[in-house]
Amino acid sequence: MIEDAEQLLRDNGIQVTAQRLAVLDAVSARPHATADELADDVRASIGAVSRQAVFDALGVLSEKGLIRRIQPARSAARYEDRVDDNHHHLVCRHCGRMVDVDCAAGYRPCLDVVDDFGFAIDEAEVIYWGICGACQKAPAVAGQDSLDRNH
Repeated sequence: MIEDAEQLLRDNGIQVTAQRLAVLDAVSARPHATADELADDVRASIGAVSRQAVFDALGVLSEKGLIRRIQPARSAARYEDRVDDNHHHLVCRHCGRMVDVDCAAGYRPCLDVVDDFGFAIDEAEVIYWGICGACQKAPAVAGQDSLDRNH
């Protein structure tokens, strides 16, 4: 959980609301969750709140850099509060489980490209794909969509 979420919002020029505080808490508690999963968590925390209010809060918090929006190919957007480093993600092709992967070798080699075309590169988004250990051990189920199973 974020230690002083109210002050964090104020410091970033964001109006403090129960929905925004609950969204920050939900993202902190469940990194890599989808907006729909976070909306369920927020409702469980503060009661009735519209899906749109959660989406709006996620948008504001992402725009201000307080949370990070990640959208792997063929997947819904996911959110996390780990924003102060240049880490990457590993996604299971079968169940969709996502985990953080620290940047290689303790520095940011992914930011050094052969030709930067005049860009000042400050972030790289790398997504590794594979099959997680649980899915490797699970028997294959005929006709099952690759992202239908959850752990």
